[in-house]
Amino acid sequence: MKFHGLIKSTLVDYPEKLACTLFTGGCNLRCPFCQNSDLVLNPESQPYLNEEEINKFLEKRKRYMDGVCLTGGEPLIQEGVVEFCEYLKSMGYLVKLDTNGTLPDKLQNLLDLNLIDYVAMDVKSDRAGYAKSVGYSNINIEPFEKSIEILKHSKIDHEFRTTVVKEFHGIEELINIAKWIGKDQKYYLQTFSDRGSNIQQGLHGYSADEEKAMVKVLKSYIDSVQIRGI
Repeated sequence: MKFHGLIKSTLVDYPEKLACTLFTGGCNLRCPFCQNSDLVLNPESQPYLNEEEINKFLEKRKRYMDGVCLTGGEPLIQEGVVEFCEYLKSMGYLVKLDTNGTLPDKLQNLLDLNLIDYVAMDVKSDRAGYAKSVGYSNINIEPFEKSIEILKHSKIDHEFRTTVVKEFHGIEELINIAKWIGKDQKYYLQTFSDRGSNIQQGLHGYSADEEKAMVKVLKSYIDSVQIRGI
């Protein structure tokens, strides 16, 4: 796998675990509110982390660190993801995967091989708004639906999450998402902030009070909904 970024220690990216986070380059979506635009649009321009150095870091930390988060970009478009997860598991690490849900067969394969322990899937919008939210004029949503169903019917710990942006998400869209993923799932609203590195500039997030009001409404449709990023 090719990595372009490393957070050496985090208590946020993997719930209730001490972990590191590895960033892969490249993505098959073009979400306007993506904050890793350089990794998505031009990963070759980003520093490449030497695999040997990553391996040395992971070997050194395995006594103290619980897990490794694989994020991006979209990790599942990378060659060697199975082999790298096998390597992590051989050292005793828990593996968390962040995915956009476009590659359900690869997701299912990792689950069948017992190579991942936690999955966070981004649900970019409701069905009607999906194409706009991922930067295309139209898109086949069947892969996203399949990925959602895979996770819902798996035994793996998982969550669904939406980065909430005023230009793309109102309460109607969020209610539709909650109904789509199901009442007994974990759902997170992620606070959006314009850091100047988004694919599209000039977008706006909601205030903390506005997000809290959304959560109150959504709790009628889904049991576990929380805000991440306030």
